[in-house]
Amino acid sequence: MTETSRTSSGAKLVAVVCTAQIFVQIGAGFWPALLPQMMQLWQLSNSEAGWITAIFFGAYMVSVPVLVTLTDRIDAKRVYLFGVACTVAGHLLFGLYADGFWSAFATRALAGMGWAGTYMTGLKLLADQVDARMMSRAVTGHAASIGISGAVSFLLGDVLADHFGWRAAFTISAGTALIAWLMVALVVPWRAAPPPRAHDPKGKQAALFDFRPVVRNTSAFAYSVVYCVHTLEMSALRGWGVAFLAFVAGYTGFSDETLSPALVVTVLALLGTFTSIVGNEASIRFGRRRLVATAMILSILFAATVGFLGSLSYWLAVVLLVVYGMVVWLDSSSVTAGAAGNAEPSRRGATLAVHSTLGYAGGFVGPLVVGFTLDLAGGMSPMAWGLAFLVVAVLMALALAAFLFMRPRELEGDRKAV
Repeated sequence: MTETSRTSSGAKLVAVVCTAQIFVQIGAGFWPALLPQMMQLWQLSNSEAGWITAIFFGAYMVSVPVLVTLTDRIDAKRVYLFGVACTVAGHLLFGLYADGFWSAFATRALAGMGWAGTYMTGLKLLADQVDARMMSRAVTGHAASIGISGAVSFLLGDVLADHFGWRAAFTISAGTALIAWLMVALVVPWRAAPPPRAHDPKGKQAALFDFRPVVRNTSAFAYSVVYCVHTLEMSALRGWGVAFLAFVAGYTGFSDETLSPALVVTVLALLGTFTSIVGNEASIRFGRRRLVATAMILSILFAATVGFLGSLSYWLAVVLLVVYGMVVWLDSSSVTAGAAGNAEPSRRGATLAVHSTLGYAGGFVGPLVVGFTLDLAGGMSPMAWGLAFLVVAVLMALALAAFLFMRPRELEGDRKAV
């Protein structure tokens, strides 16, 4: 195969996988977008709502070490199709049968397990078949497709629920995930041969689920530590953003529907996806460590102030939340590309499994931290929201200290940090 044909084949694979990820992710924001009305409909406490949001990430966290690590032995396409099938079932069952805390909890958990077999597995499909030069931008394109779809899902879920009801909205998201399953099943080629197996220092074949070498690879692991708290922050912001803006609107007496909370979070996520792409290019140009550290410092500053200041005015809350979201997303692609690019090729699946597990452990904790803080502070109030986001800022500061201590390597093609 010529260099041109290999490039063309790689570009086609990236396009197909990224498009499939758009269809899978289209229902991701439906639950947080509808959170205020579902809390009222089912009489949920802040903590219960946080659990329903968090269990998606919790199920992901438990499932991903198994599902993604299996791609070091079997074709990632098989695992991907299993994950999408679980996503279809999770959304469909939610739309048809969810009627309170426990049924919502169970079906969101199934959707989370589906995403565990879809997100990093889709990235593994690309990592196995594109060259090193294309890797960083393939990761960015993959993250961008998911980010755009996830952003649109907030507004789409709100619109579909208004016109057809919330049950129809989740049923439709199951249908779009089914389209993704068919795309990958029919278009993406099966891998001809299994990848070479990793060996330990004595030359013996390494155990499939031995994650110790992954943790010892501090250059990859440092980016995974950042990804853990990055996803905590992102899930807290996306999971509670609509509820925070709805609170501010009610607290300040704001009644203009021009910029609804769901639309604001959609804009936030779209702009965040754009900054993620810009951030990865900045990592290549200016140094990955420098970009990640800068993004984390800015995140700490915004998280420490957005809850306190945002309650003063709805428009101020909108501006702060949107800019904060752009800062949160700034290093999103950079940290995942850093982990994948610094992984040993024979352990890339295991590395992405650890990376994703840590990330969604943070994603699981994020909504719970906000929900518990709100309840402990006596319910939604300006002080309670300020404290909730301040806890996130403290956790970000701890992650920044760990990242600076480990000093991971840049990727091939990145500008060397001074």
